[in-house]
Amino acid sequence: MAGERPSKAGRRKTRTRFDKIMSEPVPIPQAAIDNAVTVMRSGRLFRYGEDTAGGGEAAAFERAFAAFVERPYAVAVNSCGCSLFLAMKALGVAPGDKVLCNGFTLAPVPGAISHIGAEHILVDITERLTVDLKDLEEKAIQSGARLLILSHMRGHVGDLDAVKALCDRLGVSIIEDCAHTLGARWNGRPVGSFGKVACYSSQTFKHINSGEGGILATDDPDVAAKAIVLSGSYMMYGQNGARPADEIFAPIRDATPNYSMRMSNLVAAILRPQLDALGGCIESWNDAYRRIEAGLDAIPHVAPIPRDPRDAFVGSSIQFLARPGLSPAVVATFVEEAAAHGVYIKWFGAERTAGFTSRYDQWRYLADGRRLRGADAVLPRLMDMRIAVSFTPQDCQTILTVLAEAMDAATEGRTD
Repeated sequence: MAGERPSKAGRRKTRTRFDKIMSEPVPIPQAAIDNAVTVMRSGRLFRYGEDTAGGGEAAAFERAFAAFVERPYAVAVNSCGCSLFLAMKALGVAPGDKVLCNGFTLAPVPGAISHIGAEHILVDITERLTVDLKDLEEKAIQSGARLLILSHMRGHVGDLDAVKALCDRLGVSIIEDCAHTLGARWNGRPVGSFGKVACYSSQTFKHINSGEGGILATDDPDVAAKAIVLSGSYMMYGQNGARPADEIFAPIRDATPNYSMRMSNLVAAILRPQLDALGGCIESWNDAYRRIEAGLDAIPHVAPIPRDPRDAFVGSSIQFLARPGLSPAVVATFVEEAAAHGVYIKWFGAERTAGFTSRYDQWRYLADGRRLRGADAVLPRLMDMRIAVSFTPQDCQTILTVLAEAMDAATEGRTD
C-alpha cells in the first residue's frame, strides 16, 4: 500500500554497510617473512643447540624486546599464559597460595592461577575498567595475599603510581599482564615497568603477531634466571639473549624443573622485525581510536570510556558503555543490527560470553564466589570493538554511521 512503512528486512537493505574485516590482524612485514624463510631453510627451529652458543633468532628477539620495554631481562616463551605461570613460579607462588587478580580480565589470567594451583582473590573494578584501589586494599588485607596479577585489560591502565604505592605499603608484589599494552606508557614510563614482572603476548590479535607466543620481562636477575630454567633451557641458558650473569644460575639450575614452555626460533624470527614497525602501527591505531571515540560521543545511548591524560595507550580496540537505563534487550538488538551491517561488537552483558570475551561470574572453577559490585554494574553495559591498523578516516566514519543506524533500529518504537 502507498505510504506503508518498509519491512525491517527492507530497511536493512538500504542502510550503510562496512565491508572490511574488523578482526584483520597485524600484517607480517616482508622482513619477518624473509627471516622465517631463512630459519626454515637452516632447519634450526629449536632455540637451543650444542653448537649455537649465543646465536639464534630467539636470543636476538629477547635482546630487542628487552631494549624495547626498557628492562634488562626478557624470556621468550610459547604464550602469555605460560609467561604468567612462569612469573608466579619464579616468585615462589605455591599451590594453595592466594593471588589477587582483576575481576575484569581474559580467561588465561585466572587460568594461569589455576595452573599453578593457587587460589584466586578477585578484585573489583571501576567504571573506567581499572582496578578499584579501595577493594584492592581490603582484599589484600583480608586474604593476606602477597601477589597481584594486574591485568591492563583491553589496554585500560589505572593509576599505576597509586597501585604501586599501595602494593609497596602492603608488601604485595605485582605481575603486570601487558597482553594489551605493548608500547603503552603511564606518566611517561613504560607500562610493564611498575611490577616485579611484566608478561606480554604475541597472539595474532595482539600488537605483534606470531599466531601464539609470550614474553616475560623483569629487572630482577633471580626471577629472570628461574624463568629461563623453568621454561626449559636444558642448561643452555648461556644462549638466552637478555639474561643475567651465569653465577645467578648456579644455585637454581639443578633444583628447578623444566616445563618446556620455550619460544621457537621460527616464532622469534617472525616477531623481531615487527618491533621496528610497532611505532607506526600505534600511530595508526590511535588515530582511528580518537576518530571513533569522538563519533561515539554523538550516538544516543552510548558513551566512550574516558582516558586518563597520563595514559599513553595503544588503541587497537575501543570499549564503550550503554548509558544507564538502556535495557539488555535493546543492547542485544543494537549488537545484532550492527553485525548485520558488518560492524562486530563483543558485548560483556550477553547471557553467555563468547570468543575472546570473558566475565568473572562464568569462571565456575574459581573458589571465590563473592560478587563484585563495580563489575556487576559496568560489565552488563560494556561493549568492545576491534580497530584494525588499516582503518582509514573514511572507514571510521562508515563504522560510526553503521552504529548510529543500528541504534536507531534498536530503539525504534521501544519504551524499555
